[in-house]
Amino acid sequence: MKAAYIMQHGGPEVLVSGDLPDPGVGPGEVLVDVHAASVNGADWKVRAGRSGAVAHFPYVLGRDFSGVVAAVGKAVTDLARGDPVFGVCDVGQEGAYAERLAIKAAIVARKPDALSHVECAALALIGLTALVSIEDTLALQAGETILIQGGAGGVAGFAIQLAKHIGARVVSTASTANLAYVRSLGADEVIDYTAQDFTQCLSGCDAVFDTVGGEVARRSFEVLRPGGRAAFIASGPSAPPAPRPELRSLRPKVGRDRPHLERIVALVQGGAVRVPEIACYPLAQAAAAHRVSEGRHLRGKLVFVLR
Repeated sequence: MKAAYIMQHGGPEVLVSGDLPDPGVGPGEVLVDVHAASVNGADWKVRAGRSGAVAHFPYVLGRDFSGVVAAVGKAVTDLARGDPVFGVCDVGQEGAYAERLAIKAAIVARKPDALSHVECAALALIGLTALVSIEDTLALQAGETILIQGGAGGVAGFAIQLAKHIGARVVSTASTANLAYVRSLGADEVIDYTAQDFTQCLSGCDAVFDTVGGEVARRSFEVLRPGGRAAFIASGPSAPPAPRPELRSLRPKVGRDRPHLERIVALVQGGAVRVPEIACYPLAQAAAAHRVSEGRHLRGKLVFVLR
């Protein structure tokens, strides 16, 4: 099979496009012919070695995908060869930057006819992360105010729309070039972080969802009301410590399951959430896509088209 993989950690140039053996399919798994695979911010960190050394080389990156079932393993009864599916690799597993992928059947969902493989690949991990963060971790309620940092990104863009669907007031941050895009997602207020200090523009928030990390994450506590809570997905495996004892600092536990994927489909098909802007690349241009992703000013999603 064709794949994009690394033989060592390093910059985008270490991504190699070539042939690797097809994976085998084990009990409870399905083998998927991958049609589209998404690029996520975590991918370049793994490639660069910032997430620790990988267990073996060659190492195929990629966490979410959409494709067609090519074979089923023993004990799989709810999916069959030819079924279109999408999903996110299990925690600790990667491999979506390839023409074939073996994955647990229980954590993939059927791709709806109304959405393309590219769209489903773009939605899978960002939707899963946003749902777990906004609904499960922050338990956002109607009438609350939430600050969502980095609104033009894939996860944040989904989160903005989800928060509005819940009935919250949504404030977000974006660069000057992305202000209109973030407003179009439904944000009630957008702060231009290149010209304004969000801590001077905002206070009394019930919740914060940070997708940026670093100093932005640490300063996000400043806009919370007493007793407020914040969720962080870009600050490593643990949430940063809260500076005041009554604040809650949370790290969402983004597991993998079919019900969350099916909820993504329901939200999109119901009109609550729209597909993000998508830029497509062939797998052979994986290095170029990583350079864009690593620049951290991406709007929407990058997706590899394999078939």
